[in-house]
Amino acid sequence: MNARHTPTNSGFSATSTTDEVLAGMNLSGRRFLVTGASGGLGLETTRALAAHGATVVMAARDASKNRDAMATIRASHPDADLEELVIDLASLESVRAAAARFLADPRPLHGLILNAGIMATPLGRTVDGFEQQFGVDHLGHFLLARELLDRMVESAPARVVVLSSAGHRMGDVDLDDVNFEKRPYDPFVAYGAAKTCNVLHAVEIDRRYGDRGVRAFAVHPGGIHTELGRYMTPEVISSLMDRISDSPQVMTWKTPRQGAATTVWAATSALLEGRGGEYCEDCDVSPVVDEESLATVGVASRAVDSARAQALWELSACLVD
Repeated sequence: MNARHTPTNSGFSATSTTDEVLAGMNLSGRRFLVTGASGGLGLETTRALAAHGATVVMAARDASKNRDAMATIRASHPDADLEELVIDLASLESVRAAAARFLADPRPLHGLILNAGIMATPLGRTVDGFEQQFGVDHLGHFLLARELLDRMVESAPARVVVLSSAGHRMGDVDLDDVNFEKRPYDPFVAYGAAKTCNVLHAVEIDRRYGDRGVRAFAVHPGGIHTELGRYMTPEVISSLMDRISDSPQVMTWKTPRQGAATTVWAATSALLEGRGGEYCEDCDVSPVVDEESLATVGVASRAVDSARAQALWELSACLVD
């Protein structure tokens, strides 16, 4: 029987926290890299993993802010084993340089958590000319993962966790126009496209590397007040409220410890051994659905389509090379 996309009955829920998910777990000897580690969900993900003995490489764009985040964690967990890595996901050159610095150290990598992201931005371009949500949320992470996956094979068993969102249902990726050069730009359509890419990325990593000991999962953390929405103007916020007016439950907020719980669960749970290429929310695997409403629990079938995942990988490889 194929268990893909069926719940594990983990016993956790939307209100479970990172420490509840990791209770009794000793992650000593395990090394993780978390992007966007200096704030929001990335900071909480780092704190929780380090609190349970893991070594965590904190990857972020602002070195000073990252060091402040380290100090915050060590104030509560003095023995936290933390490292720093400067990376700007909006620059392919920066991603390559960061990956090279990381790989210069021969130690293993057991978990790669692609957490950083931007949301519903005005139309803008990365330094390499890509629409910035596609460029930051997907393409920068695609390149980083591609550079590090061989190290993860050497370190196996290992896992990649890609942060997506229920917002993937707000817009599909157009592989013929990822940069919105042919279509009118809509910030939420672009966000939905980027979050769809995140799911497809996890699906294809798992297909390519699963039999080599590296499994991949996409996660929806839920709604959390973080810096993710820092680009959202009053007009954009009004547009979002219009989109969810029929689904007010979508805006049920989680704390950062609740929001990061699904991430650390996907990165560590023994219930996921032998599984991969799945979408998780509320600390369990979610079903595949054809309904595109934001209120729906689960992942859109188009976002886990293997052929589309392969096509996105091939396109992304061409764009970064």
